[in-house]
Order: sequence, then structure tokens, then C-alpha cells
Amino acid sequence: MIEMDAEAFEALVVDELDRLPDDMVEGLDNVVFVVEDRPEDGTLDLLGLYDGLAITERDRYGMGELPDRIIVYREPHLANCETEDELRDEIHTTLVHEIAHFYGIDDERLHELGWA
Repeated sequence: MIEMDAEAFEALVVDELDRLPDDMVEGLDNVVFVVEDRPEDGTLDLLGLYDGLAITERDRYGMGELPDRIIVYREPHLANCETEDELRDEIHTTLVHEIAHFYGIDDERLHELGWA
């Protein structure tokens, strides 16, 4: 387990988000990234969550819609990583995984691609 306060963890998330390929993030319309300590159920098993409707399932999207959210959970990441490099890799994987859900890629396909 690694120790890191919320501010430092959020800075790592922002840094890893900035490192993602432009073509992956440019299509993220009306999506916010949020860092939370833990999922609502308190588990340390869930590293991230896409809270929204994949673009492949939308029939319309317009003004007044609440943004989709990609949530990265700090405490599960810290509990599952031993070094900062490992933590960065896990945050990167979580971001790619949750962004993929925005684009309509399910867990089975992500597993095939090595991102789950």
C-alpha cells in the first residue's frame, strides 16, 4: 500500500489524463473527471466508474444534460499499489478503461484488449 493525500493523488490523475492520446480525449463531450476516496459501498475492489450513457446508446444529446462522470477512486488505487510508478500505471489503465465505456466498449472487449 502507498500513502498519498487527496491533493497529490488528484495531481497524478490530471497528469495521467494529460498523457493520454489526443484522439482518445478529444471526443469526450460533456464529461467530467472526479476523484473520490471510495465507492459508495466502501469497497476497495473498484478503481473507477463511468457514470453516464455511452455515445453508442444515445439517440440525442443536447443542452441542459448533466455531464457524464468518470470517477477515479483514490483509496482502492493506493491499497492496490506498492510504488508511485505502479500507481501511475494503474491510474492510466483506469482512465483508459472508463473512457472506453464512454465510447461504448464493454468489459469483455476491454479484457480482450488487455485493459480490464
